[in-house]
Amino acid sequence: MAQTLLSIGGSGFVSGTLARRAVGAGWDVTVVSRGQRPLPEGVRGITADRKDQTQFAEALSTCGSFDLVVDCIGYDPEDAVQDVEQFRNRTKRFVFVSTDFVFDPAHRQFPQAEESQHYLTQAYGGKKRQCEQVLLDSDCGQMEWTVVRPCHIYGPGSLLGCLPAHGRDKDLIERIRRGDALQLVGGGHFLQQPILAADLADLMLSLVDCPRAEGQIFQAAGPDLVESRTFYAIIADLLGVELQIEELSVDAYLQDNPASAPFLCHRIYDLSRLRSVGAAVPSTPLVEGLRSHVEAVLANRN
Repeated sequence: MAQTLLSIGGSGFVSGTLARRAVGAGWDVTVVSRGQRPLPEGVRGITADRKDQTQFAEALSTCGSFDLVVDCIGYDPEDAVQDVEQFRNRTKRFVFVSTDFVFDPAHRQFPQAEESQHYLTQAYGGKKRQCEQVLLDSDCGQMEWTVVRPCHIYGPGSLLGCLPAHGRDKDLIERIRRGDALQLVGGGHFLQQPILAADLADLMLSLVDCPRAEGQIFQAAGPDLVESRTFYAIIADLLGVELQIEELSVDAYLQDNPASAPFLCHRIYDLSRLRSVGAAVPSTPLVEGLRSHVEAVLANRN
């Protein structure tokens, strides 16, 4: 009998990748979305806006239990409260997708472990940390929860680019092909470990049969530690051109764009905890993953 997955979100980049990987692996997949975009083939869709508490509860009332529930879109702490209320008796394993932006960029360690004395309290990272705290503090009944904190996620279904001022840049390929100098803050010398979306999806699916992951928070990063400029250099090499870079001052950029601070630091992670529980550790080399990403972007433009 096929394992069952419920994904909160199913038409976005991460949620869509998760749904497709699960269908391809033989899962029975249900997704909850607002119904505003097409869903991946092979899934059952439930239309509901999770911000409408009553509508969301009613939409799930006819569903049975699931082997795995993944919240791909939770952001406000109220979303995590809703997860506990709706799924504490409806699934054995629950996964919440957080972010590596939970850490205060001014107090990072190298490599960064899962625990820190310095978390953000505001904006995107701060809200994700509040969601984590809800799970840590709640009575979750039979629901065994796990949190994953991906760093930069790339792959087919998303725009290319990992660093200001060319993060998720829809014109990145054209700029590189023309020989335009990419304006990278700090010259793109910040270290990071991009994770392929398919690897992240496979990691989350593997947690269904991972009892030692109960109540755990894991960094989710790719196998290659590279400078951000190397990310762009690989893309240029795949396009058969030479990369040109113009360095932007970190201080000047942060003065005008203070919210970009979480991007402008080394994002280096210790994956030993993830390895220790037997989950599917991300393993796709960056060059291989970026090749698939570039090919997908080019195919979508033809």
